[in-house]
Amino acid sequence: MTKILVVDDEKDITLVFKSGLERKGFEVDVFNDPAEALSHFRPRHYDLLLLDIRMPRMSGFDLFREILKKDGKARACFISAFEFHQEELRMLAAEGRQCYVKKPVTLKELVMKIDEQLAGG
Repeated sequence: MTKILVVDDEKDITLVFKSGLERKGFEVDVFNDPAEALSHFRPRHYDLLLLDIRMPRMSGFDLFREILKKDGKARACFISAFEFHQEELRMLAAEGRQCYVKKPVTLKELVMKIDEQLAGG
């Protein structure tokens, strides 16, 4: 079973993502605090991370950099309710991670993005 870690400071988002993705057959863990997610992270446990970019105290980019120190093979898809700025897109490219999702997103679109990322695209 594909394991997904969702980190978003909005509890409503994590609940909706968890419920919808579990209905689609994914195993999903959620955190609303990036520091807590980092402390519970286990290398090679998750197939994909869904990380909100703008969170208090630690951005999704910063969280991903810390996770990469623990698991250099971690793969992420970044999420934002805002337009992506050029600086953020450059950061995504520098990280070698091109997957990004703009909220609101339908479950169908989210699953498609997850499948694309897991397939290496």
